[in-house]
Amino acid sequence: MIKHIVLFKLKGFETAEEKAEKLHELKIAFDGLAGKIPVIRSIQAGINCNPAEQFDLALVVEVDTMEDLEVYAKHPDHQAIVKILALHKDDRSCVDYVF
Repeated sequence: MIKHIVLFKLKGFETAEEKAEKLHELKIAFDGLAGKIPVIRSIQAGINCNPAEQFDLALVVEVDTMEDLEVYAKHPDHQAIVKILALHKDDRSCVDYVF
């Protein structure tokens, strides 16, 4: 199986409330992919609660193969979230590994 871990840092927002709302929206959107993309074995998004760290959102996805990861990445429901993220993303870091 493949574990896909992604960290996102968002650009600045006018207020902390606006940023919190966007992070919550993204978390709900990612978590909602579980029933929409059949190759997903598990998916979990989490909002960083540690203010000393620079990344805002973590995403952990488990799929069977790297080919399944590509199916996930290209799926229209995932791409819809990618488009939202593109407007707000400052940085991204990713690790994929076999477990």
